[in-house]
Amino acid sequence: MTTFREQSPSTGPGPSSAPFLQACAGGTPERVPVWFMRQAGRSLPEYRRVREGVPMLESCRRPELVTEITLQPVRRYGVDAAIFYSDIVVPLKAVGVDLDIVPGVGPVVAEPFRTRADLDRLPPLDASHVPYVTEAVRCLIAELGPTPLIGFAGAPFTLASYLVEGGPSKDLARTKALMYGDPALWRDLLDRLARIAGEFLKVQIAAGAAAVQLFDSWVGALPAADYRALVRPASASVLGMVAKAAPGVPRIHFGVGTGELLADLGEAGATVVGVDFRVPLDEAARRTGGRHALQGNLDPAILFAPGDVVDARVEATLRAGRAAPGHVFNLGHGVPPGADPAVLARVVDVVHAWAPGD
Repeated sequence: MTTFREQSPSTGPGPSSAPFLQACAGGTPERVPVWFMRQAGRSLPEYRRVREGVPMLESCRRPELVTEITLQPVRRYGVDAAIFYSDIVVPLKAVGVDLDIVPGVGPVVAEPFRTRADLDRLPPLDASHVPYVTEAVRCLIAELGPTPLIGFAGAPFTLASYLVEGGPSKDLARTKALMYGDPALWRDLLDRLARIAGEFLKVQIAAGAAAVQLFDSWVGALPAADYRALVRPASASVLGMVAKAAPGVPRIHFGVGTGELLADLGEAGATVVGVDFRVPLDEAARRTGGRHALQGNLDPAILFAPGDVVDARVEATLRAGRAAPGHVFNLGHGVPPGADPAVLARVVDVVHAWAPGD
């Protein structure tokens, strides 16, 4: 299964008829579509080869490299959507925030945001800040043909957590202290980040992205009431900017540990709610009131189990997904760096071979 699945993306029907977009719209395509968060990344040997010696943020600024990395899992697995290769802090770097992605650590901000004066370090973003994104998306659209491209951005809460903490944090103590202790500054910080994230998504859509995903990686650390009062308005602002600019473009909203927030993720303006591996999809459909297509949600740890276990858990996820008005198969988080590409190829085969009556 490690052989590349060469495709001819320049022929065939256009992206609008793609199973991925049909499922996002709540339809029932001929097969359940599948893609993987972090499918273009460290688990692929071809990714490691082309990234060798190239820092992460630099790789995101090279359109030819972004194009190649984004295409790699499409060639290898035959997935139903490509995810734009970038990082959630790219737009922050583009507007002048002094940060870097440190191997083995993650995003590190040189001077963390702590006061109102720090807001001046977050000017508005526009397409002129990220010409390499526009170029890369256009190159990808030319190569992908019928396979839709998903653009993405980090949600305001998660972006704020990196800015306030200065890097990754297990307890988000400084972030929560600012949020609770100075709600006016918190609101203004999230407002600026919402505009940056919204514009970043609009740039990708204008260049040809067929769908977008808003990642709120750390928002599961919040109680539902605090999310609704202090975070959801900013995420709704991002998704509202997309809906106004491109109402037909699916808006996927995903967070980790968000079982208690699933309905709120949808209410923030998502057309598709991403579900992590902690909540079964049939229960997620109940919690979201059957109003949204769902994406998910195989536990990434299952990729390291025996093949028959992988098959059984994939099929169980597919059966649970029938409760939703549309289902895009995915993992319940990103592909782990140590995952075997052959196992991911096996998952794709099982999903594509599955029939709704099974």
